[in-house]
Amino acid sequence: MSDRPYSDPEKAARRIMEHARAFEPIQDGRIYIEKINRPMIDEDKATPADWAGLMYAKDQGWLEYHESGTYVRMTQAGKDLFA
Repeated sequence: MSDRPYSDPEKAARRIMEHARAFEPIQDGRIYIEKINRPMIDEDKATPADWAGLMYAKDQGWLEYHESGTYVRMTQAGKDLFA
């Protein structure tokens, strides 16, 4: 588990939310998925198997995940994580 810290979906989701918060949303609050993917993979060394965190964040109501898979939007519940 220590080799893959983001295998815990909640821990991965919280890190994803940190990356989402760091990005300045564009039109309609969109955060393009690559703005989360790149730092999670390049900086945090997460693997695709660790991406249960994205669905965890969606299921918690922290992010709205667009059906196209190209972007997310942070919800008020997601913003409240940082209040």
